[in-house]
Amino acid sequence: MDFLEIVGQVPLKGGVEISGAKNSALPILAATLLSQQEVKIKSLPQVVDIKAMALLLQNLGANLEWLDPNTLQIRAKSLRHTEATYDLVRKMRASILVLGPLLARFKECLVSLPGGCAIGARPVDLHLKAMQQLGAEIKIEQGYIHAKAPKGLKGNDILFDKISVTGTENALMAASLAKGITRIINAAKEPEITQLCAFLQSGGVEIHGVGSSELKIRGVENDALNLKGIQIIPDRIEAGTYLCVGAITNSQLKINRIIPNHLQAITDKLIEIGFLLDIQENSIEIYPAKKRQAFEITTKEYPGFPTDMQAQFMALATQCLGTSVIEETLFENRFMHASELQRLGANISLKTNVATISGSTELTGSDVMATDLRASSALILAALVAKGVSRVHRIYHLDRGYERLEDKINALGAKVVRLKEK
Repeated sequence: MDFLEIVGQVPLKGGVEISGAKNSALPILAATLLSQQEVKIKSLPQVVDIKAMALLLQNLGANLEWLDPNTLQIRAKSLRHTEATYDLVRKMRASILVLGPLLARFKECLVSLPGGCAIGARPVDLHLKAMQQLGAEIKIEQGYIHAKAPKGLKGNDILFDKISVTGTENALMAASLAKGITRIINAAKEPEITQLCAFLQSGGVEIHGVGSSELKIRGVENDALNLKGIQIIPDRIEAGTYLCVGAITNSQLKINRIIPNHLQAITDKLIEIGFLLDIQENSIEIYPAKKRQAFEITTKEYPGFPTDMQAQFMALATQCLGTSVIEETLFENRFMHASELQRLGANISLKTNVATISGSTELTGSDVMATDLRASSALILAALVAKGVSRVHRIYHLDRGYERLEDKINALGAKVVRLKEK
């Protein structure tokens, strides 16, 4: 098992290029199951979750060819079977995204209940209800979802009781081959969903209301879509994380290959804290702040403050003047990084879903353990400003979502080494 050894308090400067968005790439990879044609996907990040989804598609029988490290050509003209097995699905919750396309195109599938980060309940019942609204019969048997629609799916109204990103994505993909019109009400509005809509539209699916909470989809009444190639949008969470690298070390850094509109909740908060940002069409440069003020955050669905940036801002709060408050409203177990930050010397108190962080704290290098994907990046941020050497263990979480993190951060001047546990 790998870990990162990080020397703290090293000056940083320079620029970093942001990779393709993992959370956009995963549903788009799943959506290739809707197409009989060859589809080329560019700017795929080389991270564990993408490799896991590619392996799942290959196991189903899709033909895959890597044209370069970030470009994949996929053809799912015919599949060997429509069973997404436990061994493949347990590694990643996003595997549930094959449910909609497999059911819509092949009218029956068997998908294992998924695994992934232990950050709280993320039930699949919203996905299952959406499929049932489209006319599918659903049974849960021995840890598998058995879904079938012998006569095909039919358009209908789908009302989500709770906003669900992957639930919206699964419903979108299923509706793309359903007969008639489907309305998704209380849909998620993330940029990753907007890109999935564009991908489905390239195959002839009519989608109205893109970017809003109500989507109207007219399905293509064919056996499959003719999807066109696509380039994955930049990863807004990776971009936000590197902005926090600049913020916590109080360094001048330039974040390249981004879409600024996707980062507004993050950049607004950094400006409030005291940072000067130069926001251009494809880049953001962050400058050192004279004074970093404490702040308050409440995580919300997009376009609100992203839950995937909460941990990084908790690390940043340890270096701000005063007391910061972070309220987590989306997941109930997403403060597990707090105890590990405390090992580095952070002053954090927790009460249910609210964290209170006393700032201007001197952190000291220590051994810490990553508990989930975003927690791992928060620990790296804290280690960058801690006195001495820190070791961040269980970084397999990190490898699920950050492409070449130690290479990118070392290019800024950091001293980060990947080592093997003895």
